[in-house]
Amino acid sequence: MSFNTARSGLPNLARTAKSHGQSLLVLGRAGSKSIFTPGRRGFLTIIQQGHEGWRLTLGRNPVRLTPGLNVAIPVLHTVKKLDLRESSVNIPNLPAYTSDNVPVLCSGSLFYRIDDGYKACFAVSDVEKNVQNIGTSAVRSVLGTFSYDQVIADRNGLNQKLNAVIGNSISGWGVECTRFEIQSFQPANREVERQLELQMEAERNRRKQLLDTQAQINVAEGHKTRVILESEGHLEAKSNEADAKYKTVFREAEARQQQALMEASAIAQQVDSIARSLAPSEAEVTPENRKHALSVLVELKRLEQLRSIAESKSNSTYFFGDKASLGIANDAFNVDYAQNVKAGLEKPKSSRVEGALV
Repeated sequence: MSFNTARSGLPNLARTAKSHGQSLLVLGRAGSKSIFTPGRRGFLTIIQQGHEGWRLTLGRNPVRLTPGLNVAIPVLHTVKKLDLRESSVNIPNLPAYTSDNVPVLCSGSLFYRIDDGYKACFAVSDVEKNVQNIGTSAVRSVLGTFSYDQVIADRNGLNQKLNAVIGNSISGWGVECTRFEIQSFQPANREVERQLELQMEAERNRRKQLLDTQAQINVAEGHKTRVILESEGHLEAKSNEADAKYKTVFREAEARQQQALMEASAIAQQVDSIARSLAPSEAEVTPENRKHALSVLVELKRLEQLRSIAESKSNSTYFFGDKASLGIANDAFNVDYAQNVKAGLEKPKSSRVEGALV
């Protein structure tokens, strides 16, 4: 109903109000502001911004009233107003028990907002009081599922679970639980607080011992790993050294073999050259020539060796025995070298003796 319609029906409404013994709204001239006489009830009501009203006609047929000026005839109409803004209720110093039977005092704030004004008016008698009661019981029940250490370590987890539990409980009333915040959480008395302090100290000592033990284990593991790595390193070094020696000996043997082959090839070339020089012609080299050339080469090598011995400046004494004992047979020089020397010394003496006799 608009304001102009209300003014046109003013006489009839006034007569109706007087018949029930109710006071009327005094209106000024056209265009002037409406005034409410103090202590009296008028037939117009104002719904503030952020609020909502429900008008009942003789206790039934609810009609939603929007913010602004609305008609509410005394006796005929009853108006219920709701605050649609986010509100909060405090839950101060609530005694409760944790899951590990620690008595605590908990206080918090429950924030809620009305989403459905119809349910908030007609599904519950006093929405704010009942929301507070639901919050109180939910704090006790949910807090009993958390241990004292869990609440101290993760208060947000408790807040989120309380928000979910309370929201599910009051959603049927057209009310949404926006959040729940724990403001204070402490033991119920000094004795409990002292026991908790002792318990926390014991827990800290236990963790310290565990850390010390783990540190010692880590040191031992490190020493063990170091010894293993050193032994593996020594083993690898010995293996590499053995491989190096093996390769060195193998290469030296190959070098000696190659040297012997080259020397043998050089000797063969020398023998072949001497045999060709001894043969009547280069095309008629016989095995006898080759054998003779080999003997000559051996004698040349022997003479070179004797020359080296003679030119040596050392004080060594060399004895040359029978060449036959050295495996050299059918040689023109198979007589003992010392006997030859002795025979050479005696021969001039005998010549001098013979000369004297003559």
